[in-house]
Amino acid sequence: MLGLKLPTDPRWVNIVEKNIEEILTDHAYCEQKATSTAISLIVSFPEYTELVQEMTKLVKEEISHFKMVHDKIIARGFVLGRDRKDDYVIQLLKFFPKGGSRTTQLVHRLLYAALIEARSCERFKLLSEELTETELADFYRSLMVSEANHYTMFLNFARQYGDRKEVEKKWQDLLSYEAEIMKSLSKSEAIHG
Repeated sequence: MLGLKLPTDPRWVNIVEKNIEEILTDHAYCEQKATSTAISLIVSFPEYTELVQEMTKLVKEEISHFKMVHDKIIARGFVLGRDRKDDYVIQLLKFFPKGGSRTTQLVHRLLYAALIEARSCERFKLLSEELTETELADFYRSLMVSEANHYTMFLNFARQYGDRKEVEKKWQDLLSYEAEIMKSLSKSEAIHG
């Protein structure tokens, strides 16, 4: 359903389980960045009323997810660590050339957001199925559905605002590029890393 061309190696969960504090901190910042992305889309493209309406809802949802993860961190006696760079996103954002029309820029940003949400959804599914700690597995199962909805929302907006055929080609090309990135990742306790 997600269209990802390279699934995460299930052994990634073994890395995660060795440092739950690290994955929770990384996850909290992913939720914060998702909130920032939604706000940025509102600020950058205010003339797209439907997008603004949906991004407003998304800001509320993503910040509530941040709080949920932060509450898990506190409940375990941890403190939210510092943000760290996300090599996955840094590499991903190199795919589309900078510039172009406002519509092109919007479509590119929507496709990036769709793919990041798709990978998050795939990772959450894996955590929900493979984590030995039931409480955390259930937590990731509940978040997985939201991520799937976000992925389809971003992808549908890209298709709505861009030329459908061109958007589909860009999406497939981006998926192939992302699969290459993933070959060098899945070695750390990070949601995308």
